[in-house]
Amino acid sequence: MTLETLAKDIASSAEVEAKAILKEAKASAKKIVAEAEAKANTIREEAESRTSREAEQLAREIVASARQSNQKDVLVARRVVLDATFEAARGQLADPALSGRASILKGLMAQADEVAVGDFTVRPVAIDRAALSDIAGSRGMGDDVDGLGGFILEAADGSVSFDMRFDTLLDQVWTDKRALINSTLFN
Repeated sequence: MTLETLAKDIASSAEVEAKAILKEAKASAKKIVAEAEAKANTIREEAESRTSREAEQLAREIVASARQSNQKDVLVARRVVLDATFEAARGQLADPALSGRASILKGLMAQADEVAVGDFTVRPVAIDRAALSDIAGSRGMGDDVDGLGGFILEAADGSVSFDMRFDTLLDQVWTDKRALINSTLFN
């Protein structure tokens, strides 16, 4: 065997071996690329899924926050309307020209006759002093009291009193009928 043949055999063998190594390297590279692509797809899908869940959660939170804010605004607006209605009622009761004022006072005095047995003094709100003097009967008239109208009926010894002032009665009715008032105003 000559040196030339030996060199050709070595070169040929090296070429076959190089092709085999190259083929194996290409197969390994394809496998690595496929694994990398699969892992990248998995990461991308997980990221998209997480982002989608987070976006849905954020949307729910924003909607809930907006609803809560709207409910608060509605409650505040209702409170403003209730306060304005209460003040309007107070304003009407404080008006000396209130239609039916005399009959209201007569009705309150009739109630006073039922609950007050004995010596009682009528302590009027100044606006109603003249009208109450006419219907107080044998009861004496005491000092004026603050209020929108009406009177306080007080025992001579001061041990018992009945508050029949318009503002007190309005407060009681307002508290007792709040559900009806809300229903009337807002339904």
